[in-house]
Amino acid sequence: MHKRMGEAVARVARKVNDTVENKADSLDLANCKLMTFPVGIYKAVRSVTEGIHRISLANNELKSITGRFVTTFSQLTELNLAGNYLHRLPEEITSLLHLRAINLSRNRFRHFPEPLATVPALENIDLEENEIAEVPTDKLASMASLRSLNLRANPVGPEVRLLVRPLVPFELLLSPEEPIPRA
Repeated sequence: MHKRMGEAVARVARKVNDTVENKADSLDLANCKLMTFPVGIYKAVRSVTEGIHRISLANNELKSITGRFVTTFSQLTELNLAGNYLHRLPEEITSLLHLRAINLSRNRFRHFPEPLATVPALENIDLEENEIAEVPTDKLASMASLRSLNLRANPVGPEVRLLVRPLVPFELLLSPEEPIPRA
């Protein structure tokens, strides 16, 4: 077990070092079995955080992301948090003024993460395969930049299905309705 943990830590360290050394605009920590965002990474990437525009933390074991994470990587345009155990986002997410796409599919959201409704540049929100039943339709309709909202495989209520163009200026992706069984 210790050997596997050591390999995982080494893999994360390599990926972080690659980003720093190459002054890359992305940090890919997908599939690293992370339970939290490692605090040591903040110090390691301090010199390049302004240049990081894309982060993938997909397919880890994250239960939350912190306000510090969001404020450290303030220039993000894309954030992939798919395949984790997230059920809420920090309020600081509203400070990501350049964020255009966020992938929160295959998580544990029961409610639409409302702080997203005030992220000004947000164009694409992927919430496929969560447990969302209600959506703040009025807030979504006022999101000027929103182009696509994926709510497939969520138990959304019938009022969400009534959100059709031209009422909302974005593409709304839903799973097909289950046919009503005949008695």
